[in-house]
Amino acid sequence: MYIISSYTLAVFLLFISMLCWGSWANTQKLASKSWAFQLFYWDYALGLVILSLVLALTLGSSGSIGRDFITDLSQATGQHLGSAFFGGVVFNIANLLVVTAIDLAGMAIAFPIAIGLALVLGVVINYFGESTGDPLLLFGGVSLVTLAIIINAIAYRKMSRGKLSASKKGIIISIAGGIIMSFFYRFVADALVSDFANPQPEKLTPYTAVFIFSLGVLISNFLWNTIFMYKPLYGKPVGYTDYFNQGNIRLHLVGIFGGVIWCMGMFLSILASDKAGPAISYGLSQGATLVAALWGVFIWKEFKGAPKGTNGLILAMFLCFLAGLVLIIFAR
Repeated sequence: MYIISSYTLAVFLLFISMLCWGSWANTQKLASKSWAFQLFYWDYALGLVILSLVLALTLGSSGSIGRDFITDLSQATGQHLGSAFFGGVVFNIANLLVVTAIDLAGMAIAFPIAIGLALVLGVVINYFGESTGDPLLLFGGVSLVTLAIIINAIAYRKMSRGKLSASKKGIIISIAGGIIMSFFYRFVADALVSDFANPQPEKLTPYTAVFIFSLGVLISNFLWNTIFMYKPLYGKPVGYTDYFNQGNIRLHLVGIFGGVIWCMGMFLSILASDKAGPAISYGLSQGATLVAALWGVFIWKEFKGAPKGTNGLILAMFLCFLAGLVLIIFAR
């Protein structure tokens, strides 16, 4: 299987992961113009499984290093398969909350709060699971990200006073999604082998782990997304017949493409964790917060018409996020 060989390459791939995780929600914004996010989310989950299987059967099954995908899958224990699968279940409920928040409050608000909070808590959880990196630099970076979240909340308050459309309900849902999101990566990391080149028995290589994780997302969708469809946190309920009656090829492809983009970010983050460590890998990938906020501000114009002083707060938020990410990188 293919693995990376240096920390420099790991950081480069983590930047690509950051771009993927920060950009996939644009597909939701596009699809939501035509149908409910719950329907989009079925195609999104399919996209995750499709790409993870393609990667497992190609890069994960080539070369002489490590174990090929089929061999790795057959030798894994139920405990580690279950851990990766449960990571997908946890991620799915968290991501559905984040998707709901994006629909309510926009990318520039929901992402910095939800994913920023997931970054802060996730780095702490993953660091104590495997203490890799300089704690002073690592938690200094986390502190700056926390400050960025606070600044974003202040900017939201100014928007509320200006009677713009950001929703308080969206903020509450963002916080809930961020807290739950912070736990999923640890379950996947616990299932991974510690040495990708010489994998120990019973645990999973990155390719198998991402595939099992994706199955956890898709299968748990029949529980979580069904609840969101018939008992939505806002808006009208939708049914399974709507998925077939309202959809078209373009809408389905947009959703699948969104899942492919997110899955590529997950795969690169996991692959880079061998050289970067889980805490740094997760933390830097979650710089997606910055990318998503840029999309929200400059492409979707979510802060258009905001009161005076809001732009300065948004700039300060970007700078704090950027400085925090730099510290996280150099923590290794």
